[in-house]
Amino acid sequence: MKEQERRSELAQFLRTRRERISPSQVGLPMGTRRRTPGLRREELALVAGVGTTWYTWLEQGRDIIVSTPIVESLARALQLDADERAHLFVLAREQLPATPFPAEDMVDPALQLILETMGVYPAYVVCPSWHIIAWNQAACQVYADFSTMSPRERNFLWFLFTDQRLRTRLVNWEGEAQHALALFRASTQRYIGEAWLTKIITDLEQVSPEFREWWPRYDVQGVHTGQQHLDHPLVGLLRMQATTFQLADHPGLRMMVYTPVSGTDTIAKLTALSESGSRLQSLKAV
Repeated sequence: MKEQERRSELAQFLRTRRERISPSQVGLPMGTRRRTPGLRREELALVAGVGTTWYTWLEQGRDIIVSTPIVESLARALQLDADERAHLFVLAREQLPATPFPAEDMVDPALQLILETMGVYPAYVVCPSWHIIAWNQAACQVYADFSTMSPRERNFLWFLFTDQRLRTRLVNWEGEAQHALALFRASTQRYIGEAWLTKIITDLEQVSPEFREWWPRYDVQGVHTGQQHLDHPLVGLLRMQATTFQLADHPGLRMMVYTPVSGTDTIAKLTALSESGSRLQSLKAV
């Protein structure tokens, strides 16, 4: 978007949203001789805590700098919803706001069905706190039976740093753990100060010497890359590639799918695990 067009769009967006807010909605008297609908510019400036002249320039499309706190203040004064607030950020600062995603601790049946259709490929869904909130049977066969774990044990970072089974199975546990910490820091940066994030960090510092050593390094990585090699006690070495899917309908959730590395016998081993798991389930049902 060209700069002048962006400023013009911002000016029009602010004007239309200002005109739909009545003085009574923001605690101001209606007054008399009101010639325009909604708030006057000086009234909005007062509610938002900015200068009238500065705001007038902004609504005139002038080239001025708009800070994040001011955008937040304007969004509150204009009573914007989440979509409108995001649009304001794009117009004013050419970036999306760092808004915490809504907390979701379960998935809908359609998403669970997608997990199951992955077949022998391990797959699971994590929420912003990295709690594993949904999984398929293949993930249980490769990693652990998540259905038997407590919610805290199903936090992926807690699972990675405290579960001896996973530590033993991962061929390069140290590299995997350090990589996960860099991803965790990047994905939770918008939640700094949240009680749940502080608790996860504090608890892991108490139980894991590796976490205590590595977390202060402040390593950050935004994209999950590389292969995972896992030595399974039943079928031996599994070589898998992890792929992360950001779910458009659930922006706070991510789905992890592990597929066999081409040219290896991993697919045959995953199939064998699936078949053995099916036999066990049949025996339990008898």
